[in-house]
Amino acid sequence: MTHSVESRFIAIISGALLVVVAPLFTLFLALSSQQAARNLTEHVNVVLITNSRALGKPLWELDRDSIHQIASMLVADSAISGVQISDNTGKLNISEVDVNPADFRGLEAISEPIFYKSAEGTRNIGSITVYVPKLGWFSALHQMEMAFISIFIIAILTVFGAAILGNRIMVIKPLMRLTAAIEATRRLGSRHHVDWRSNDEMGRLAKSFNEMQTLLEREERELKRAHQQTTDIYNLTPAMLFSLTANDQIAAVSDYWLLATGYRREDIIGHPFSELVAPADRPVYGKRKAQAKANGAAIEVTVRFLCADGRMMDVLIVETELGAAGGSIPGSLSVMTDVTELRQSELRNHQQAISDHLTGLLNRQGFEAMLDRTITEADKGATEVACLFVDLDRFKAINDNFGHAAGDAVLCQFVERTRPLLHDTDSASRLGGDEFAMLIAGEGAERRATDLAQKIVDMFEVPFRVQGTSVRLSASIGLAFYPNHAASAGELLQKSDMAMYARKRDGKNGAQVYDPAILDQTRERAEIESDIEVGIAASWFEAHFQPIVDIETGVPSGFEALMRMRHPRKGLMSPAGIVMVAEETGTIGQIGNLILEDAMGNLARVSRLPGMAEAYVAVNFSPLQFEPGLPTRLAGLLGRYGIQPSRLVVEITEAVLMHDNPEIRTILNEIQRFGCRIALDDFGTGYSSLSYLSRFPVDIVKIDQSFVRSLTDKADDIGSKNRMLVEGISAISHKMNCKVVAEGVETEEQRTLLKQMGIDYAQGYLFSKPREISDLLSALSAWRIKSMAS
Repeated sequence: MTHSVESRFIAIISGALLVVVAPLFTLFLALSSQQAARNLTEHVNVVLITNSRALGKPLWELDRDSIHQIASMLVADSAISGVQISDNTGKLNISEVDVNPADFRGLEAISEPIFYKSAEGTRNIGSITVYVPKLGWFSALHQMEMAFISIFIIAILTVFGAAILGNRIMVIKPLMRLTAAIEATRRLGSRHHVDWRSNDEMGRLAKSFNEMQTLLEREERELKRAHQQTTDIYNLTPAMLFSLTANDQIAAVSDYWLLATGYRREDIIGHPFSELVAPADRPVYGKRKAQAKANGAAIEVTVRFLCADGRMMDVLIVETELGAAGGSIPGSLSVMTDVTELRQSELRNHQQAISDHLTGLLNRQGFEAMLDRTITEADKGATEVACLFVDLDRFKAINDNFGHAAGDAVLCQFVERTRPLLHDTDSASRLGGDEFAMLIAGEGAERRATDLAQKIVDMFEVPFRVQGTSVRLSASIGLAFYPNHAASAGELLQKSDMAMYARKRDGKNGAQVYDPAILDQTRERAEIESDIEVGIAASWFEAHFQPIVDIETGVPSGFEALMRMRHPRKGLMSPAGIVMVAEETGTIGQIGNLILEDAMGNLARVSRLPGMAEAYVAVNFSPLQFEPGLPTRLAGLLGRYGIQPSRLVVEITEAVLMHDNPEIRTILNEIQRFGCRIALDDFGTGYSSLSYLSRFPVDIVKIDQSFVRSLTDKADDIGSKNRMLVEGISAISHKMNCKVVAEGVETEEQRTLLKQMGIDYAQGYLFSKPREISDLLSALSAWRIKSMAS
């Protein structure tokens, strides 16, 4: 390579010199020759003219000696090779030559006539001819010019030599060192650097080469470290790794693979992997490999593997073609996993997946699978299947007021109570929340399911213990039978669910067998739900007022605002179904806000009547309405309608107070400080009613109508017992500075008994039914006129 570069450099330099110097040198020679020729010609002409004049007289006188003398003098001139002098008469012809006369052919003849001046005038008496050599380029050069040419040639040769020497030092030498470093790197395998430093291109080339060598050396170290790390990972990873060739022969195995299988590396390298697969599983393994190769996907197959000690091991093989991942090495990389324990874990996980973590029962997924299997078996044996759908009533109140931990404890208590009621062949599940399902199959399934439902209902007569407090719950149970009510597992569960909701609509706390009429009720419920949504948007809800009268005088002192929905097509709809659906869908809070707004407006209209300026309105509030902004909202409404805060009574049920919620307590305190009063509705029907009188700011106690209706009951001393209860409630409430209102008063007998017990106010159909505002205003005006007349 060095010789080639240097030869090309010499060729380039020589060519450059030839192209540049040769024309200059040729031009120099040509100009010098021309100048020399002109000088020679001028010199010869001068000599000829001078000597032709000198020869006039000797030639006229035919003085041969003088002529020979002049001719010799001419020949002695270095520029003249020969002289010939002759006269016109031909008598005289004298020649003098400095060369062989035969060489005159190569000489140039220059002649000049010879004149002689006599008395008779100037006469041409002869001629003189000189012979001069023809000048070449170099023959015409003088000594100085030859010296200049010599110096020029020496300078060119010096430059040429210096260029070659500089090329050797500045180019060839670093290239040789670079070549030596490359050759040493190739031969020895280690990265050699170039020992060359200069501030030119070769220096930068050497520096770049050294940097490249350093970078490559670092990358090689990284590659070696990565390769070693890969090898270590391959061998030390606690996974059975192995590689196959393109012919499915074992190319490599990890140390862990050898440890797990018991083979030695030298015994299995090069052997077909399929020989280690159980014979019965080889077709499956081969088929999966063929499918994966056709699709270009990874192979994933579970087979039995033959270990070195003869035992079989269930393994999951995941195999990836190296070519499919962009690699250039044909073959595959596989991971083999012992799945014996995994399969056992899958069974456990499956059990967990179909079980409820809280109660240990089947969850919805497990129950639906069990229901499918049970119905399939029932079809084969033509037997009955019964499904019970159980929902705990008022369970949400426990979660909301006692917390979810307390709710979970109640669910577990329910399961423990239910477990002894089930046979070994029965199945139970928790579908979610407070919903449970039970499955009974075999002869007499319908009868057994009906008995079980009643036992569950009776079981709730014993209170549950929640954080040291006795809490009474109930259950709504729906029953559906296969094949009488359903044709599939999903339909059977759905029909039992529908029956359960029918039971809830009918008052909860009981069991209901599915009936085709329930489907109509379900559709009706969906229609009510739709009506509620439209009614909220279209303001169909309005507040009807039922008077609350002084039990002594019968004069109205206030009113309870009761929700009604006036449908444009269906007319005035019953609130019972609407409230239940609204509570389930969560729209009860929106409805409550609409009723509150309407009640404030109605009270403002009532207040304009004589004697009604101090009348109050009691509005039922849903737990969903108890938000931090409620006091501010109430203040805004009261201010808008010009109503004193004491004329608004906030009615709450015991479900709101069942747990001492600090946020609700704060809201109630703010409402009372603002001037509004608090009434505890349906008193005596809840969990621990008496304790609420001391724990919460209650101003009015409303005795539930169930107690009022039982006052006159003669059976089994029920009336006397209820009278004692009402008297006790009245006495305690008065001791707590609370006014007492009796609800559901329908007869004079009830009014008289309540009056005797010290009840302050009464409300019921004895005095008035709930009326819309226009009807109420008319009734109040008529009553006012009647009372004035009396």
